[in-house]
Amino acid sequence: MGRESLDTACLNYRLTDKERDEFEKNGFFVVEDALSPTIVQDLTKLVDRVDTDYRNVMGLGPCEVLELIDFVGKHDLFLEMLDWPRTFPKVWEILGWHIQLYHSHIQITPPVAPEQRAMNQRLGWHQDSGRLNLELEGNPRPRVSLKVGYFLTDTSELGRGNFWAVPGSHLHNDLELPPDGVSDPPSAVAVQARAGSALFFDRRLYHAASPNLSDITRKFLVYGYSHRWLKPRDNMTVDHVMSRCSPIRQQLLGAPTFPPSAFGNRGGDAGSGYTSPNAEAVPLRSWIKDHLGEDAVAP
Repeated sequence: MGRESLDTACLNYRLTDKERDEFEKNGFFVVEDALSPTIVQDLTKLVDRVDTDYRNVMGLGPCEVLELIDFVGKHDLFLEMLDWPRTFPKVWEILGWHIQLYHSHIQITPPVAPEQRAMNQRLGWHQDSGRLNLELEGNPRPRVSLKVGYFLTDTSELGRGNFWAVPGSHLHNDLELPPDGVSDPPSAVAVQARAGSALFFDRRLYHAASPNLSDITRKFLVYGYSHRWLKPRDNMTVDHVMSRCSPIRQQLLGAPTFPPSAFGNRGGDAGSGYTSPNAEAVPLRSWIKDHLGEDAVAP
């Protein structure tokens, strides 16, 4: 059975002023030692199993990147990471309590094939969320979501399939690229993180994956959180674990909104429950209020 509520240890890992400043200014920050070496080892075994089970099925060669979407319901340890004490409180303090998991994916990046290592090409710079960046108004557009990525392999050195980002690019709708067609933005930086580190980044941040020129395989887990009114990107194949989840995890996994309560019909089973939820629909709000007070959940 899942926890009845959040592990209170999470209160020791709330968002710091420095992290908030970095997130608002740069669009990302890294938390070192978010995972213990034991958890990294256990998650790595699971990811290796994913590679074994899916690489041939997906028709991928040994040097191709494997991305498996919607993995959170495939093992209890993946489910545990949903509200991981060292990271989850930072998520709710950025996005608020009206949140869900809208996307998860495993990224396995083997070393590049020898014949491709000399290729000189621009990285695939992009913002997340596809048509949100075409159909939402404003400059910058609304944040809407963020991702937490867990490094299971050491990427503290360059050339290991590092995550690259343009600091501050989340504050602008467009990214200016060098006119030569191959160079990357001069302000771009590589995230050099050790195994066990967690990367938080705004969906609007212009970022890119890079080739793995090392002799180790890069393994990366991503959990995407959004406001509850955003339709999940994944199929959310989690019905088989719902009965074992706490109410807060059920909220995060997109459980249907709860029946009407003292709030009348607001937050009932209709879609309005995702925009005007009652208390039962968002148990995370009640938990935060109980432990941190009314000001922590306002408005």
